[in-house]
Amino acid sequence: MNKHHSLTVSEALETRRAIKHFDPEHQMPEDTFTTLMQYALYSPTAFNLQHWRLVRIQDRAQRQAIREAAWDQAQVTEASELLVLCFDHKAWEKNPGKYWQGAPAEVQEFMLPAIHNYYDGREQVQRDEGMRSCGMIAMSLMLMARSLGYDSCPMDGFDYEAVAKLIKLPTDHAICMMLAIGKKTAEPWPRPGQLSLDEVLARNHF
Repeated sequence: MNKHHSLTVSEALETRRAIKHFDPEHQMPEDTFTTLMQYALYSPTAFNLQHWRLVRIQDRAQRQAIREAAWDQAQVTEASELLVLCFDHKAWEKNPGKYWQGAPAEVQEFMLPAIHNYYDGREQVQRDEGMRSCGMIAMSLMLMARSLGYDSCPMDGFDYEAVAKLIKLPTDHAICMMLAIGKKTAEPWPRPGQLSLDEVLARNHF
């Protein structure tokens, strides 16, 4: 995990694009996949819940079935890796002490009731928090993939219910998105239209 990567964060951000065509023959080495995942797990979550649950789809038949549920998008089967990014929206009530076991006792005494008070009975908050967390780990995965010489494609173009059945998604979990990662075989179009900073940045208020 101490290897020097070839891209800076700014270079990874600048060169990250949604890639649709990958080399289907390329296999990501297992140690590279492990490095990718270990760094991605440094992503932040509220209350340190780490409630993302990532499903790595390696079975070829499973990939094909998911491709059919994703309107036959080629990257689903051609990418080296396909991850379904899910979250457990009830992680907050499943032994939350484990997220804070290394903290001082007074911190634990404060955090555990705070977790319960924040999420209990607030279904939308639980879901929103899971989507935020998955969004952050998705970006970490995409940037880390670039630093390791890979490209990626974040995806929400698929039948969520069909994919949920295919991965046997637990009822207290939800899918945020999928992420295809691999070696691109074609350059993407030039960036099609970047808004100016003035168009997206408000100062103090709209």
